[in-house]
Amino acid sequence: MEKQVQVLTVCLSGVLLLMSVSVAASELLKRDISEIISKAEFLSYDNVADFIEHSPKVTVFVAPEADDIEQYGSDVMKTLTGSDCDRDGKMDSNPECNAVFYKLWMKYQR
Repeated sequence: MEKQVQVLTVCLSGVLLLMSVSVAASELLKRDISEIISKAEFLSYDNVADFIEHSPKVTVFVAPEADDIEQYGSDVMKTLTGSDCDRDGKMDSNPECNAVFYKLWMKYQR
């Protein structure tokens, strides 16, 4: 019985931690990107490619393809690394990065 209480306590602590991380992430989403990237920083980028290149990098795990499993075995893990242009902790696509750059471009009237 005592072990079950300990497990339940750990589970509840984990749920509360996930909820607080989720709330913090949602707060970041509400923030204007110009609160994170100053005009001076934005003007230091030559173009959108330079902006993307200097954005923070995010690595995510993805499912291995059949060729990966065949070559490396069933325990293979595959990752992708990409840019986080809007600084929300998630990898952004090229169109998403372009949209962030454009928003900053308009805000700072480059």
